[in-house]
Formats: sequence, C-alpha cells, structure tokens
Amino acid sequence: MGIQNLTWQVTKKAFTGSIIGLTISDRFCSLVPVRGDSMSPTFNPQRDSYLDDYVLVDKFCLKDYKFARGDVVVFSSPTHYRDRYIKRIVGMPGEWISSTEDVIRVPEGHCWVEGDNKASSLDSRTFGPIPLGLIRGRVTRVVWPPQRLSKIGG
Repeated sequence: MGIQNLTWQVTKKAFTGSIIGLTISDRFCSLVPVRGDSMSPTFNPQRDSYLDDYVLVDKFCLKDYKFARGDVVVFSSPTHYRDRYIKRIVGMPGEWISSTEDVIRVPEGHCWVEGDNKASSLDSRTFGPIPLGLIRGRVTRVVWPPQRLSKIGG
C-alpha cells in the first residue's frame, strides 16, 4: 500500500509540474537553443565550439505585437511552419528596405528580418517580409553557457 501511495503522489506532482511548465513555456517565456552561425557573433560566436547558446525568449511582447527595429525574435518559417528561426528585425511595417535586388516596402502586419551573419543566413532576403503573427517571442538574454550570460537589446 505504501509504494502504491508513493507512486500516486509522485505521478500527481509530475503531472502538475508538467502542466505548469507547459503553461509557462507557452504563455510567458521559454528557453531556446540557437543552432548554426547565422546570428554570429551575437550568438554562437565560436564556430568550432560544440556548445550552442541557449536564450530566454519573452512571450509577453506577443499580446500587442510590441516589436522594434533591432529586436532579436524567434519566428516560425513562412514555408515550413514547424521550423523556427532566430533573426534580428531590421524593418518594421511601412519602412523601406534595400535588398540585394531592389528597394522593398515592408507591408503592414509584416516585418523584415535578417541574420547578423548575412553570408550564412536564411532570412527575409530569401523568403521576403514575414507576418508578425509568425513571431513566437523576443530574445531577451543568453542564459547558456554561463560565461556568455548577457542581456540582448535595450
């Protein structure tokens, strides 16, 4: 009877903790690994390192789409919804952006994003302006590795 009761108690606590963790991750903030070197040197500055940076993503900004030029954001790919990218906003709705081929006006409800390492980045230069609705959050801090702990942006 004692082991069955202990198992039930552990299961309840694990389930409750999972629900709370999912709610926090979905509504407030989450930790996201930064893969590749498209945002180097801001993230993953040492290309030969086996440690990826992990960043804290704030989701409070999603309520009113409160973004500004210079913010680093996580967004879903416009072509493959499950793929996530981390890029910097370089153009807001109504602004003019000079791309490699032409000058483009960012449409309302969209933004223009580019990686800090333009030579190795899949961004708006490839798939055009992204809808603000695809943004999943704003990167606020590097939290891993510990020696790179720092605030991002203003």
